[in-house]
Amino acid sequence: MSIIRATEATTYEVHGSTFHSYVAPSRMQTDVCIWQVEVPPNLEGATHRPSRDEVLRVLSGQLVVSTDGESTPLHAGDVAFIRAGSELRLDGGPEGGTAWVCTTPGLEAVMDDGSRITPPWAN
Repeated sequence: MSIIRATEATTYEVHGSTFHSYVAPSRMQTDVCIWQVEVPPNLEGATHRPSRDEVLRVLSGQLVVSTDGESTPLHAGDVAFIRAGSELRLDGGPEGGTAWVCTTPGLEAVMDDGSRITPPWAN
């Protein structure tokens, strides 16, 4: 068993949100990636297409998940399953929000402009 303390998370700030990486191949041998994302109030996230399925569970506040043009507000305890290849945007609600996200290693995201990013919190 491995224990990762909150203070040991690797933190990244991208597109206005903060990502705290806890479990990823860069940290340990694993078949899953798990991070916490904090989205500020009313932030419009970056539209992208993830290369892997993702599971997002809202921990606090409100987030708005948009997939393939359909927007859904989510509150604490709500879960969104995002299929690989879906057009995805994660926005902050009026008070912002925090969520856990889980996927598999090798995640890439194709951005609106066609560029690709390989998020370090998931690799």
